Amino acid sequence: MEASGQAYTEALSELYPTRADVAAEIAELEGRLTLPRSTELFASDIHGEYNAFSHVLRGGSGAVRALIEDVFGSTLNDDEKAALLALACYPAEHCAYALEHVEDADAWLAEAAARLAKIARRAAGDRTIDEVRALLPDNLAIAEELVAGRSTPARQPYREAIIESLVASGEGPALLETLGTLIQHLVVDQLHLIGDVYDRGPAPQLIIDELLSCPNVDVQWGNHDILWMGAAAGSPGSVANVVRICARYGNLSILEDAYGINLRPLATFAADAYANDPCTAFALKGNPGLSEAETRLTEKIQKAMAVIQFKVEAALIAENPSFGLDDRNLLHLIDRERGTVMVDGVEYELLDTTFPTVEWDDPYRLTEDEAAVIEQLCAAFTGSERLQRHMRFFLDRGGLYKIENGNLMLHACVPLAADGSLLEVTLFGETYRGRALYDMVDASVRAAFSATDEAERKRGLDMLWYLWLGPGSPLFAKSKMATFELYLIADKAARKEVKNPFYSLLDDEAVVDGIFRDFGMDPAASRIICGHVPVKVKDGEDPVKANGRVLCIDGGFSAAYQKTTGLAGFTLVSNAEGLFLDANEPLASRAAAVEGTADIRAERRVLAAYDTPRTVADTDEGARIRERIALLRTLL
Repeated sequence: MEASGQAYTEALSELYPTRADVAAEIAELEGRLTLPRSTELFASDIHGEYNAFSHVLRGGSGAVRALIEDVFGSTLNDDEKAALLALACYPAEHCAYALEHVEDADAWLAEAAARLAKIARRAAGDRTIDEVRALLPDNLAIAEELVAGRSTPARQPYREAIIESLVASGEGPALLETLGTLIQHLVVDQLHLIGDVYDRGPAPQLIIDELLSCPNVDVQWGNHDILWMGAAAGSPGSVANVVRICARYGNLSILEDAYGINLRPLATFAADAYANDPCTAFALKGNPGLSEAETRLTEKIQKAMAVIQFKVEAALIAENPSFGLDDRNLLHLIDRERGTVMVDGVEYELLDTTFPTVEWDDPYRLTEDEAAVIEQLCAAFTGSERLQRHMRFFLDRGGLYKIENGNLMLHACVPLAADGSLLEVTLFGETYRGRALYDMVDASVRAAFSATDEAERKRGLDMLWYLWLGPGSPLFAKSKMATFELYLIADKAARKEVKNPFYSLLDDEAVVDGIFRDFGMDPAASRIICGHVPVKVKDGEDPVKANGRVLCIDGGFSAAYQKTTGLAGFTLVSNAEGLFLDANEPLASRAAAVEGTADIRAERRVLAAYDTPRTVADTDEGARIRERIALLRTLL
């Protein structure tokens, strides 16, 4: 036996000191291999749409609704089932709502708890007692008695007595919340978020708060997530982009109210510097109910941050020549007399020629006021306790990619050359491609937060910004980030951002096989699950590529993209029965969902249906269990 295996076996002997202990553990593990494989739920590009995403997650993409139908069938009418679904998905909120509309609160609480307990028992049917127990809070561990064990006539009075006692003691609402949360966690064993929790939508912070309470979740960083991570780490380029984007979508309240970032110095500066500027090129992308005065100020803030962004990015470009981003410096190419700018050798007319803070002899130098604004903002981002906690979640539970059960999960792309080979990307003097590029970038991101060497940390900070807009970035996947052109040039030719060949080659199975081999995966039994680019379902685009070996699941959770996709987000479900893609409809409102008058219905597409249910033995978890069993047998 190798030294490492010997050391592990010796460690096991301390956990299991007798033959009986070892035999019992082996028996438990071998029994677990026969259980139905876990249910995985995949979603991508949530973009701050908390209400819709939370509803899909709480309902297990229709799983709770199916359980209710399975358990109660025709014994409940449609209204009662809808109310029970609302209770299971929003136990605290629906309980508060229902108690305002019933005459006998205790009777309603007891009946509601009994119904939720039935659903929880069905959901826990194939779980071990330890698995159920791990999902229950310590203060209401008694709820285990309502869920575990068989439902026999003799046991029914026992369960009723427990419920009645808890209700009489005032713990009825807490019991409903415990049972509802248990059901939600039982129907989804593992949540995979394929990137982009942040930007565009109004409440990314609430999404992270909810994810923090999920027992099993992992995140593959998206380009918008990495931008916020860079801002939290204090990168001026990332901070400028985050603030500008929040202003663009009228969501500055995310920064102020959710993360306590003081925007008053910025607002004062923007209102003064652009006092007589209509900022017409900086109109908001949608308006979440801002007043006329708030809208005008937000437009000024957006323009102020765009100009600051162009300047701080020029400094980053100069400091990192290997990034190859010199063509993104455009301020010095403006002809003020003609009102034009040269982009890629072509002269274009500008939509806006008012730049009061640009000193044309040195256009990329920050004014004293601009320098003070960006310095204050960087300090505010790094000093936000809630933001730091949320970014720590990304670091602890996330990464640039993940391989599990034959799935390669990544947000955007594996950068490819035009011929389908892995694109060689040179950064900091070294050349990378494929998985090596991903691994280097992942390590560099973590260094931005944890490195003690200042040069290594600076390199990580700059990498966080590069990942947002670099042509070799596996998270950006385009030829250029045309921020300047999108604001200031009407001609669409200047705005064009060419996608990496990855997207035009997704149906080429030979190319996809090459990616699998580079990541150490079996091409015959693997698939890529990605997001990033909205799938235009309404135009006939299919999210299933390469004969089912690539699944693009950005279906437009973000309201800003729903006109493009024609639906309100995809969710992918993998369970013991097969693989299913759900195309979701919009949610009317959270209030309607809480009251039981609205639900998200989905059109389900069967991607794979198994002849016999898959078990834990068929998964990566099963492989790990078999390895542990082998070591335990050696110990035995």
